[in-house]
Amino acid sequence: MRKLLQISFLILITVWATYAQGQAVSGRVTSSDDGSPLPGVSVSVKGTTQGTLTDASGNYRINAGSNAVVVFSFIGFTTQEEKVANRSEINVQLRTDVRNLSEVVVTGYGQQIKRDLTGNIAKVKAADIQDQPVTTFDQALQGKAAGVQINSGSGKLGQGIQVRVRGQSSVSASNQPLYIIDGIPVTTDNLSITSSATNPLADINPQDIESVDILKDASAGAIYGARAANGVVLITTKRGKAGRTNVNFGAQYGSSKPTRKLEFLNTEQYVKFYNQAAANSDRIEGLDPSDPDSYTTYMKDFYQTQGLGTYGTPNQASTNWGDLAYQDAPYQQYDLNLNGGNEKTTFYLSGQLLDQKGILVGNALQRYAGRLNIEHQVSSRFKVGFNMGLTRTLNQRISGDNQFDNPMQMVALPPMTPATDATTGLPVGSPPGDISIPVYYNPLINIGNAYFNTTVYRNISNVFGQLQIMKGLTFRTEFGLDVLNQQEELYYNSKTQRNFGSPLGLGQNRFARVENYTTNNFFNYSTAFGRSNLDATAGMSYQQSQQKINFIEGQDFPSDAYRMIASAARKTDGSSSQTDYRFLSYFARANYKFADRYLLGMSARVDGSSRFGNNSRYGFFPSVSAGWVLSEEEFMKNTTAISFLKLRASYGQTGNAEIQNFPQLGLFTGDANYGTLPGQRPSQLANPDLKWETTNQFDIGIDFGILNNRINGEIDYYNKQTSGLLLNVNVPGTTGFATQFRNVGSLENKGVEIVINTENLTGAFRWTTSFNAATNQNKITNLQSQIIEGGINAMSRAVEGQPLGVYFTQEYAGVDPANGDALWYKNTTNTDGTLDRSTTKTYNQAQRVVAGSPLPKWTGGITNTFSYKGFSLSVLFNGVFGNKINFYGVGRYSSANGRFEDNQTVNQLAAWTKENPNTNVPEARLFYNNGAQSSSRFILDGSFVRLRTATLSYSLPKTLVNRVKMNSVRLFVTGQNLLTFTNYAGWDPEVNADYIVSNIAQGYDFYTAPQARTITGGINIGF
Repeated sequence: MRKLLQISFLILITVWATYAQGQAVSGRVTSSDDGSPLPGVSVSVKGTTQGTLTDASGNYRINAGSNAVVVFSFIGFTTQEEKVANRSEINVQLRTDVRNLSEVVVTGYGQQIKRDLTGNIAKVKAADIQDQPVTTFDQALQGKAAGVQINSGSGKLGQGIQVRVRGQSSVSASNQPLYIIDGIPVTTDNLSITSSATNPLADINPQDIESVDILKDASAGAIYGARAANGVVLITTKRGKAGRTNVNFGAQYGSSKPTRKLEFLNTEQYVKFYNQAAANSDRIEGLDPSDPDSYTTYMKDFYQTQGLGTYGTPNQASTNWGDLAYQDAPYQQYDLNLNGGNEKTTFYLSGQLLDQKGILVGNALQRYAGRLNIEHQVSSRFKVGFNMGLTRTLNQRISGDNQFDNPMQMVALPPMTPATDATTGLPVGSPPGDISIPVYYNPLINIGNAYFNTTVYRNISNVFGQLQIMKGLTFRTEFGLDVLNQQEELYYNSKTQRNFGSPLGLGQNRFARVENYTTNNFFNYSTAFGRSNLDATAGMSYQQSQQKINFIEGQDFPSDAYRMIASAARKTDGSSSQTDYRFLSYFARANYKFADRYLLGMSARVDGSSRFGNNSRYGFFPSVSAGWVLSEEEFMKNTTAISFLKLRASYGQTGNAEIQNFPQLGLFTGDANYGTLPGQRPSQLANPDLKWETTNQFDIGIDFGILNNRINGEIDYYNKQTSGLLLNVNVPGTTGFATQFRNVGSLENKGVEIVINTENLTGAFRWTTSFNAATNQNKITNLQSQIIEGGINAMSRAVEGQPLGVYFTQEYAGVDPANGDALWYKNTTNTDGTLDRSTTKTYNQAQRVVAGSPLPKWTGGITNTFSYKGFSLSVLFNGVFGNKINFYGVGRYSSANGRFEDNQTVNQLAAWTKENPNTNVPEARLFYNNGAQSSSRFILDGSFVRLRTATLSYSLPKTLVNRVKMNSVRLFVTGQNLLTFTNYAGWDPEVNADYIVSNIAQGYDFYTAPQARTITGGINIGF
């Protein structure tokens, strides 16, 4: 009987406990970004110790009372609470949390949570760059990371893009960051046959990117040693998640137009303007306008040859050559990816088809991309993986900005010239018509008669194995390759003969192959003891890269039907070359945390490179950093307003090795043939002491969170000192050489970065803001009194005491109201040492002075995101402030005084006359340099604010989507470069003329295509 009572009591207790726990609640947890399941989410009953985790498919099951609240929390996502309210099924979508300090950040050979970082790393997530109508992912980063300035240069597709992390660190070596994809450094060198750079990053599908982490300070970057002085961009591609297989399909369509067009003179305005310019030149030289040698007579003849007809009875028809430079620019993109797996094996498989036409006639880009990422858990201690990305990119390119067949240069053509020859029906200037008309080559002739195609096949892949040796200790080995095959085919038939001087056609073919192999082998160790945590990494890396280039040229084809060089009567040029480099590196890093508040980090790398001299083959690059989480201290515990506060500081050394191969060697060149006899000659003076450029960087920052981290951000001050600049300097002629590569000089970058993220509204209607701003001051501190010039008319300089690439030219003083002469400030030194600020009309009497810098003083971006019941609107503005743009190349020929017969912008109608004496535009004088000389007149303010992207999307309700057996349906409309606010007088303030751009020659506009304004609409479907 006693045993029966005991059993009955136990049963009663069990039933009571079951009743107390409540009913069973189950469901699925997914990401609001893409609807994918989230394994490992913590699911708990609020106020109790009950809890569980979601499985590989995002599913969970827990017991909870009808009045209970279930809490869902996961690293990187906003914690969400749901009342049970008698529900047995609760499905949850977690939103990405901009405030979460437990977000995982990739650090290079490892990762950390953001809370424990002692360095400065900017993270950009997949959601921030997905579905953007861009050909390269770096364009999608614009305005999203403090201290990272990105300049697209022009509106040409696949064009080289300039990325600067915390300023310019070198005068002659590369200033581009190091790019690492899944642990493998990739080739980013320009391989173009012309001066117009291509962008190897166009071979990477942005839709495959999971995150981009930008290492900005030395503490973060020193683990990459000799190549981290310009920052490091770590790209992590997407991985599969255990659980059901998810299928996602996306399609988007749209079109592009130029962001801005300049207005040029029509025929009536052109004739009036040039009649006046010719009359003014006749007046100056005392010529009778009826004189056959007068400027007026010249213009009469010119009008007639250009299609105006009989002088005095002009045909007022006008050709808008500027509009003819542009074409309809449709955009279409299709994406498909599958991801899934089980506890043993996960996979991610994707494919993309991108087909985009550029805004300039003849420009287009197509990309076919595929990726397969697989990870397999061989045993509880060993896993392997394989990542492979394959791409074929076809870029139908157009000529460089400075070539006459560049479509943008059509604006210079006289408006009375018809676009089509009335006799032949062909573009004017085509044979058999008069090829001397129009005044310059007509780029429309190239359409159908010429092509410049660049085809790239790219394989970026790696395989890895990871072994857990013991608890906390793992060993990982990786082998990666980046194989790039690029073929450039240029062909110009007989109709283009005026442009290339080949009456029977010209063909060129250049093939470049780059094989880049890397292996990484390293240990990771993580342990906790007492109140301490230690993470350590140590390993080695080896990289070798080989580049081979073959080129051939042929001229004179039997007819325009033949396009291959095999049919050319003359093989007029040919060459082949090979160049290699290697790196051998050893690295180590340790991060120590005590009491969850005191942080210490140390790293070091030893790099050996084939690019440097025998006496300086290896370099050592250390860093140290520390952090203090003040909000964990007792004296901060009761501060309710401040939820997180961390001070951090770092100091370290990084290098720059991105120069040409073999600069340290004494070289011979085998081109010294004499007649039919071969010969060689010395071509480079050896320097066995040549070593890396070295950048020492100090960074101090504060990370903060206010009001439960609803307001959070960071503020940093940095100071970068670069020494041992790699320069080709003059040497005594007695050496038999003119120059030698040496480590000479130094420069500095100093700046402040500010990042603020806020959750302005929460609940059903959510509004978040992300703001960043950065200032950078660049100055060359030592060049051993050298002055290095570049750019058009040597208007750009590297000189001590000034920013790199500073403009140096005569200072424009306006117009003499008495006679229309252009004036300049003398800026000479008086006998008493004072500066003579008087003006002169004689250009050569004016001294050159600093006229501004192409480097911005401030950059920034602000993103506002609004969401409500499936609707989401994200708006990004970014800005660049305080920089100057050199408009001289265009200005001299298209906006200045009738210097030549080129068409003029309409603002030149404000040129000086007796009736209009108070103007800043000098009197128009045909073939006279009245203000057309290089000067500060053409150095213009390049500041701008741009509505970079705006995306409106709508995700259909789950209840509706699930009925048709789908996971998610998202509709969206995206606009890029929708609005630009600027005082710049040219086409676009985001400019870098492709034919002249260098570290010194920055910010030039030379008939450079404006950025495209693109609007696309699309759909994402998840199964």
